[in-house]
Amino acid sequence: MSTHSCEVESKAVRAARASIDNQRRGLRALLPFLGPAFVACIAYIDPGNYATNIQSGSEFGYKLLWVIVLADLMAMLIQNMSAKLGIATGKNLPEMCREYFPNWLSYVMWGFSEVAAMATDIAEFLGATLGLNLLFHIPMLIGTLVTGVVTYLILMMERLGFRPLEKFIAAFVVIIALCYLLETILAKPAFGQIAYHSVVPWIGNEDSVLLAVGVIGATVMPHAVYLHSGLTQNRVIARNDEEKRRIFRFNTKEVIIAMGLAGLINLSMMFMAASAFHASGHTGIADISTAYKTLTPLLGPAAAVAFLISLLASGISSSAVGTMAGQVIMQGFVGFTIPIWIRRIITMLPTVVVVAMGLDPTRTLVISQVVLSLVLPMPVIALIYFTRRRDIMGVLVNRRIVTWAASIAASIILALNILLLYLTFGGSI
Repeated sequence: MSTHSCEVESKAVRAARASIDNQRRGLRALLPFLGPAFVACIAYIDPGNYATNIQSGSEFGYKLLWVIVLADLMAMLIQNMSAKLGIATGKNLPEMCREYFPNWLSYVMWGFSEVAAMATDIAEFLGATLGLNLLFHIPMLIGTLVTGVVTYLILMMERLGFRPLEKFIAAFVVIIALCYLLETILAKPAFGQIAYHSVVPWIGNEDSVLLAVGVIGATVMPHAVYLHSGLTQNRVIARNDEEKRRIFRFNTKEVIIAMGLAGLINLSMMFMAASAFHASGHTGIADISTAYKTLTPLLGPAAAVAFLISLLASGISSSAVGTMAGQVIMQGFVGFTIPIWIRRIITMLPTVVVVAMGLDPTRTLVISQVVLSLVLPMPVIALIYFTRRRDIMGVLVNRRIVTWAASIAASIILALNILLLYLTFGGSI
């Protein structure tokens, strides 16, 4: 790490310590702690969300908005627990699994986590590549390579310390949010329908159930659960139990802000599709390219361009975050790392194959989200196991209600996955 990056790091840590010591108040006190949840929340607004949200909105209108609300509430709870684990133990979730679980189980979890990381990367790479293709008419294969180079350059910012990279990724979140604010203004959705369907559950048929599982798979992300604990484990080291409590309180506020913003973006993706496509009879919009081409005549070129800019920002930033998570997963579970450029190339390969074979990008995105939802129960169950143990967590051990809420969330995810397998292998509702 360079001298400049050490100075940036120490400045950020000094500001955080001033907040902990009550020398900074209000928003100024919270600012030094903003970062980890914004990095993690990028995973919740990646191109996989575009695929599932647009398909859900165009086919079923506003009716599946409640799934996004449920998924986002679960995500807030789970990400907050992951961050808390890092603060309490100084270790990330994969490291805890390696320390407390049998070797064979750690290796199994590592294998599944790497599969999930690859599935995630397919979604992120395809999204950015599609954005480049539709916005600048860059051929898909070349777009994949451009995305790989750009994300690698972003990851090189880590050499400057944690703060510049956090700010850079947070800027991407703001860009995506502004694009969808514009989309909302142009789409003029039915806010009464949004309010109603955000809180009233609707199941529908087999297709809607599959999409609901895909939405949850695209929202609550396995690699983000692992990564968040890694982002907080040594960021600001608490000197005593009271400091742990204060850091955690700041962390909770940040999670609510970042994950709340990600939830609003996901909601706006779906209700934009409901307002623009479903309401006008375009119920078969099942891919991102068609969505872009249909947006121009329906809402005008500004809406279509904003859609692509947000998709490009989402794909590039989430791909960088996915690579960061991959490093945490490998280092934690098996105790070694590989150079980022090698991981970047390995995780690119499935996407290059998909593009070279000419497979439907959006269909591939939806399938990748289903794979993620199947892997998701493992890190969530492990997280509950550790955070409920006082001998591990100390003063930050879960309250009983938190453990119960997290257990219910894990049960919902597990039940939806069993239902998904049942439907996939020929079952019917």
